[in-house]
Amino acid sequence: MFESAEIGHKLTKTEYDESVPQLRAELLDTQFELLEQRRFAVVVLINGIDGAGKGETVNLLNEWMDPRHIETWALDEPTCEEAERARMWRFWRALPPKGKIGVLFGNWYTEPIRGRVGREVKKAELDQQLDAINRFEAMLAHEGVLLIKLWFHLSKKGQHERLRMLEKDPRTRWRVTERDWHYYEQYDRYRAVAEHVLRRTSTGLAPWQIVDGADPAYRALYVGRTLRETLRSRLDAEREHWRPRLSSPPLPPALGSENLLNTLVLDQPLDKKTYREQLETLQGRLAMLVRDVRFAERSLVLVFEGGDAAGKGGAIRRVTAALDARRYRIVPIAAPTDEEAAQPYLWRFWRRAPPRGQVVIFDRSWYGRVLVERVEGFCSEADWMRAYSEINDFEEQLVEAGSVVVKFWLSVSKDEQLARFKAREAQPHKRFKITEEDWRNREKWDDYERAVCDMVDRTSSEKAPWTLVEADNKYYARIKVLRTLCERLEQALE
Repeated sequence: MFESAEIGHKLTKTEYDESVPQLRAELLDTQFELLEQRRFAVVVLINGIDGAGKGETVNLLNEWMDPRHIETWALDEPTCEEAERARMWRFWRALPPKGKIGVLFGNWYTEPIRGRVGREVKKAELDQQLDAINRFEAMLAHEGVLLIKLWFHLSKKGQHERLRMLEKDPRTRWRVTERDWHYYEQYDRYRAVAEHVLRRTSTGLAPWQIVDGADPAYRALYVGRTLRETLRSRLDAEREHWRPRLSSPPLPPALGSENLLNTLVLDQPLDKKTYREQLETLQGRLAMLVRDVRFAERSLVLVFEGGDAAGKGGAIRRVTAALDARRYRIVPIAAPTDEEAAQPYLWRFWRRAPPRGQVVIFDRSWYGRVLVERVEGFCSEADWMRAYSEINDFEEQLVEAGSVVVKFWLSVSKDEQLARFKAREAQPHKRFKITEEDWRNREKWDDYERAVCDMVDRTSSEKAPWTLVEADNKYYARIKVLRTLCERLEQALE
């Protein structure tokens, strides 16, 4: 795979000097067109052999283009803040908004490659990581992100000469570390692992470009032209309303009238006296669980979804009454802000992933993509169809990082919802809770019911199952939420 990058490409100084002015002008033109359109973001991944000129090339691109609109991240070992969250958290934070270019050193390929080279990761585990990366990059591409993946390569002899040259020069000696020499000693294994990784992750949506790093002039022009051509091609395609192809077939129509929701017995019995007794007991149980020393190595992610007036707010208040206010955050989800709309849709949820020992409560969540956006037509069928697997990946990564993910769907009958709507309108202090949108949503009851059933079927996993809560009786619903939460936490802490 690296043979072409080892043949020793070279450019004369005249060839280089004659090519640079036009290339710089064209790069600036494409960059400002990207900024003006703000239709998509560009992520450039910088990987490769130590000493192959990665840093010099990126510095040169910042010189050739406007650095104000290039965000460069050098991500090495995770910080304490990063280590407390899922592995991908810090990469999501580094994603640029639409119109900008993000350059990532030390990206999501670094750790899998090093782990396999150091024999800390088995081949099967590496392949699982690479499959997850492919799904992540496909998600970015479908969200409109342009991925440019560059692998800077040197032959073994070329790397040795490059490291020696840098080490001899007092101005660049600091750039050569013991780790560089350690990986040089394992060059053959590193090359084999890298070749496997690149073959496995070079896809039609995000192909690798291999850069011969031996000659600085050739390397600089190759990268500059690759960036220019890729950007130019995408900008031209945007004028024709570029969209990624549909990756999965549409859902078949439902057969029969029975489904997960309409077979629930929604009016479950529980009187007020029993409710108060159980409420106090369960809140005390939850308080002790969150204060348990073992929870310091965990975090808790609560998701509350449900129909309008299903009682999500009341259930959340009964949960937070048992928690220390310093240890939880409630995140109400509405339409995305301008900042959030400039990113992939999961970005605003990733950035709120809790550190260890903390609780985050989502009042509505990432499931809006497969509920409201699906039913109201705010996204295409291709978008919400692929969202199921993307959400499963997201939640799996949270769980693997130590989060306990507990998801509730509060289900209320159509008649009970109507009664609650009328009650809200009649009470001045609750009138703000009812809007024209709530009344309009009732007209699409069947559409939402089908979307909820599909959501539960496709995203209720062993690690993050859904709990359906019969919510016509608010007392029963709140007790079921607290009891389920306590049981899930006890299971996780054991």
